[in-house]
Amino acid sequence: MKEALFYEKLSDGKLKCGLCNHHCIISPDARGICGVRENREGILYSLVYGKIIAYHIDPIEKKPLFHFYPGSVSYSISTVGCNFRCLHCQNYAISQYPKLYKDIPGEDFTPEDVVKEARASGCKSISYTYTEPTIFIEFAYDCMVLAHKEGIKNVFVSNGYMSKEALRFIAPYLDAINVDLKGDDDFYKKICGARVEPVMENIKLLKELDVWVEVTTLIIPELNDSEDFLRKTAQFLVSIDPAIPWHVTQFYPTYQLLDKPRTPVETLRKAREIGLKEGLKFVYTGNIPGEGGENSYCPNCKNIVIERFGFFINKINIKESRCLNCGTPLEGMGLP
Repeated sequence: MKEALFYEKLSDGKLKCGLCNHHCIISPDARGICGVRENREGILYSLVYGKIIAYHIDPIEKKPLFHFYPGSVSYSISTVGCNFRCLHCQNYAISQYPKLYKDIPGEDFTPEDVVKEARASGCKSISYTYTEPTIFIEFAYDCMVLAHKEGIKNVFVSNGYMSKEALRFIAPYLDAINVDLKGDDDFYKKICGARVEPVMENIKLLKELDVWVEVTTLIIPELNDSEDFLRKTAQFLVSIDPAIPWHVTQFYPTYQLLDKPRTPVETLRKAREIGLKEGLKFVYTGNIPGEGGENSYCPNCKNIVIERFGFFINKINIKESRCLNCGTPLEGMGLP
């Protein structure tokens, strides 16, 4: 355990957590919505500091990040717990675990261990992922500071629901983030137990803080697949920066949304078409390898600048961050 960041003491032994936009009021001996921050005798503790439940070496494209050191690998870690309760969570066994059981499973790691493993594995970055990394911010932050000292980048794969204070705290050490923009406010309330506005505000703030941002929308039939929602989402991203890559990905039935079918490929094609028509430079279709929607195209001449199949790169037509065909500058970090 470690004393948590971002909380204040209230009356009657209660604590108010300021880590995310739930702003949980936590009674003595109780935990917040995430299930991993507990009030013990008037002190808020993180129960997951150094308790790693999953660690893997992943292609950076799996995050998905397509404009951040393409072709590199990322050392990916997670603890149990999450501040959302998404009915379609593919990692529900670890994200929802603390809400069902009292114990906190995981293998003991220090920040030094994480950075050492990343370096030994030839990873360009460390990704805090699989569940919501904000809920283990104390451990992530210590890893991030050490990683930067070793020349290793830091990546969050996030629901974007952290408080502005927490976001500003990690921003100096956060190089890139993929934020899920899941649906409209009704979707967030019914499916995730949250609100959309804080996510949208944080996407704006991330750009202001000079963090490389990519956005993912998992399109679920009948829940967030309307042309109106897709158009408004694209317009919102364009209003921040037309160069934000938008990943529209295929849903498949899982967890508590087994009654919904896989997203039709035609729906994903339509979403990509809408995004491009509204002015986004880069829109990708995900979970349908071989469709062509995972390639990066030059926004000027339309030639393929990065040819992909799934998470893997077949060919790169970029030099000094410019299209080899027409010389147009391409947005991103760590491009060839």
